Order: sequence, then C-alpha cells, then structure tokens
Amino acid sequence: MQRREFIAALGSAAAWPLAAHAQQAMPVIGFLNTSSPDAYRLRAFHQGLKEAGFVEGENVAVDYRWADNQIDQLQTLAAELVRRQVTVIVAGGGIRSGLAARTETKSIPVLFIAAEDPVKLGLVTSLAKPDGNLTGVNILLTEVVAKRLELLRQLLPKAIRIGVLADPVNAATSDSMLKGLDTAARTMGLQVQVFNAGTIREIDAAFASLVNARPDALFVGISPFLLERRVQLAQLAARHAIPAIYQEREHAEVGGLMSYGASIADAYRQLGVYAGRILKGAKPADLPVVQSSKLELVINHSTARMLGLTLPPTLLSIADEVIE
Repeated sequence: MQRREFIAALGSAAAWPLAAHAQQAMPVIGFLNTSSPDAYRLRAFHQGLKEAGFVEGENVAVDYRWADNQIDQLQTLAAELVRRQVTVIVAGGGIRSGLAARTETKSIPVLFIAAEDPVKLGLVTSLAKPDGNLTGVNILLTEVVAKRLELLRQLLPKAIRIGVLADPVNAATSDSMLKGLDTAARTMGLQVQVFNAGTIREIDAAFASLVNARPDALFVGISPFLLERRVQLAQLAARHAIPAIYQEREHAEVGGLMSYGASIADAYRQLGVYAGRILKGAKPADLPVVQSSKLELVINHSTARMLGLTLPPTLLSIADEVIE
C-alpha cells in the first residue's frame, strides 16, 4: 500500500468511532401504534416534528412499532421501545397503546391520543397539569357523538331506526360512544340497534344483519380496525344503499357518505410538536393535554347522488369539504 493510501485509510478508520458516536447521540422517538402504517397520518406527525425543528434522519431517529390490530402485541412492542431507551414514546392508534406504554415505563415521556377523557381513564390527574410522564391529545369522541347524530338526522329528517357499527375489540372507546349515542338518540326520538364487528368476516356478517334489519341509516364507530377497513365499509354501504356517517374524514375520502369529528391528522401533528418540545427538554407534566379544536364535516357529494339523496343547503353551507 502506498503511503498516501495508508494515510487515507487510517483517517477513514479514525472517523468510524466519531460517526458511530454521532449516530448514537441522535435522539430516538419510539412510535407505537395499534394499527399499521398510514402515510396520511405519518405525514402529519412529521409535519409537527418539523414545526418543532426536527426532521427524521437528520437530527432525530424514529423507531416504529406496529401492532397490526393485534392488541395483545402492544405490551411486547412497548417493552421493546423501553429496553431501547428511546427519548419519548408516541403512542397512537387508540388508547390501548398509551396504556401499554404507561405500564412499561414511569420515566420515559409518553404521548397519547385519547378518544375519551384521559382523567377518567387514569392517564393523567389533570388536563392542564399532567403530573406524571404522560400527556397528549383528547379527540373528544363522546362530545361530538350527539352532533354526528344530529347531522345525520339533518340529512335524513325522516330517519327513525339507526344501525350502529361498533368494534368490540376497542371496548373502552366503543362503550363510551354507545353511552353518548344512546342518550342523544332518546332525546331525538330515534331507535338504535348495535352491530359488532372486530374482524373482516364480522363486518360482512354485520352488513348481512343490517340488510335484514333495514335501518334508515348507519352510524359507524371509531376504531383503528374500522378505519383500516374504510374501503370495505364504503363499498358495502353503497352496495346495500345504506346512508352512513363516520368519525374520520378518510372514510368520506374513499366513498363514505359523510364524516364528522376531530381531525386525527391534526392530532398527530400536535403529537409531533409535543415530541419535538420534549426532545428540547420539556417535561410531560408541563405540557397540558390538548383538546382537539379542529372539527371537520366532510361530505361525499358523489356518494349522495348515487344514493339518490338531496343534500340540504344548510348542511352544504357548514361543510368543511364537499367531495365531488
């Protein structure tokens, strides 16, 4: 080996420990999710990180753990992130991931998305001043249930019988939704019939039962699984000509009739912002739980026409987006 080549090789070898040290020094976010990768929401999360001054691969690393709706895997995945000693855990896709992370660590900051009151769930003692290692976003599921039912009634003023599709695997959220829905339905003089579906086959079976029950409309619950099956749900609702309302806008984007609820993408953006603030030294106890303020009404006009529905001008006027 010539002298110049030897010196170059020596310099390169000396740089290896420095490069390895730089890589180790990069903070790591543990991203724990009940569901599977969803580019739409990951973009929102990355947007929030960027707002806080962090870009994945440049000054922060993200270690992803997806449960693929296998709820019993969440504890194992959370434990893996804790063993890796990540700087912060972002737990999304349902409150079960936040609960799993809380069980595994009392020291690593955990950011959650809760569809119910996180104080009642025991995640924090106060929304304004969380006192442990958890904080996050409350998407106000129960608070908007009555409004969703009201919007459905506004579209279908003669509707009396409402079918409800709920995911029994997502029990805490489903129970909370059903309690709010039952109260609102009684006030409006509506009859509610619940159909459970936690698997693909159960969705098909639920729609077969729906067809026999002949409800005037369908109210679809919120769960990571039902969101993943949004195309199947939209196709079945269209095939059986059942007007349906959903929580998340992604349902309307793939052909669902109408959605109303908190912007889940904005919730993930907020988690990205909070993750960035924690990376800069903030503590969860100093970050109040965010109450979702961005509520969206999205109407798929093409689906309405296919179902032979005339959209009331009052409904169109308050829609955040009308998909043609």
